[in-house]
Amino acid sequence: MDADVLVVGAGPAGLAVAACLQERGVETIIVDRGEAIGESWRRRYERLHLHTPRSQSALPGLRIPREFGRWIAKDDMAAYLELYARQHALAPRFGTHVDRLERDGDLWVALTGDRRWSARHVVMATGYSNAAARPVWPGEESFAGEIVHAVDYRAPAFYSGRRVLVVGAGNTGAEIAADLVEHGAASVWLSMRTPPNIVPRQLGPIPITIMAAGMEHSPAWLVDPVNRRLQRWTLGDLTRFGMPAPTAGVVAQARATGVTPTIDVGLVRWLRAGRVTPVAAMDRFDDGRAVLSDGTRLEPDVVIAATGYSTGLLPVVGHLGVLDLQGRPLVNGPRDLEQAPRLRFIGLSNPLKGQLFQIRLHAQAIARSIAREHRPA
Repeated sequence: MDADVLVVGAGPAGLAVAACLQERGVETIIVDRGEAIGESWRRRYERLHLHTPRSQSALPGLRIPREFGRWIAKDDMAAYLELYARQHALAPRFGTHVDRLERDGDLWVALTGDRRWSARHVVMATGYSNAAARPVWPGEESFAGEIVHAVDYRAPAFYSGRRVLVVGAGNTGAEIAADLVEHGAASVWLSMRTPPNIVPRQLGPIPITIMAAGMEHSPAWLVDPVNRRLQRWTLGDLTRFGMPAPTAGVVAQARATGVTPTIDVGLVRWLRAGRVTPVAAMDRFDDGRAVLSDGTRLEPDVVIAATGYSTGLLPVVGHLGVLDLQGRPLVNGPRDLEQAPRLRFIGLSNPLKGQLFQIRLHAQAIARSIAREHRPA
């Protein structure tokens, strides 16, 4: 056996659970397919800041430095993770891609190329945004422009003076659309299949995700009417600017689809100014034009697919019966499943109160759970 616990993934979730386990004296190995701590954060688009405030985003055992401000920039988040790893003496084994997880008697075996890692417990912390979900649209070979996934979007300067169709009105799509307008894109269309619930980042001094923490377990019928009034009061009637009204409330939509509200960090301003144009869902390409579900034809120079991510777990654990039809863990947190004892998942949900806050809670709970079961070899 290589370790009592194998943690797969060295992002915030993997580092947090490893630190909590280490404090309880449980031997842990962390493996990660990347090359350095914070690597995925540094690769994200320049504008990105956390939507949860500093106080709600820290991992167990280390506050985020005050000088990083209230809303943490992506590079500062990467620096915080590096600091966190040093503080807890965590040394992930990088360049290690887990291809498959198997049972071998009472142990788990992770297959990584020509290497086998064995452990009594495994914690999968590979990230909510593990693999880009890039749709393939019929007729796209006729499109002479560029099609990129949002994961490859870095900075808006390249798109100055160009006509851009952003597909997807979640947080990433909305933020990219605002970024493009602010840096000189000629036209920006925002295509959506499901109209989002748009909410302000904060109400007065109170961050919206702190308010959402109290809604996490409340019935949708009780809190969503309040949410609708708050949305209307703070942002106004966005249908006047072409944004379709959402078909469900904030909590109802999040529970039905797993999609959290779109937090406004610039989009509403440009909707009101007519600089971002909401349009129907992207359907196909025809003769080089983008054709929408309502028949509208557009001629963008670039299409940016802000169409989300998948967990990427199917080839690794899909054969174990622990995933739902969308490839998400059936249990995400401290509990394990009967068919996969001592296998846990962390950081693979997107709750209303914020993913990092949920990671903090789950890391501590997982460490307590494993420590109770732990028996020295």
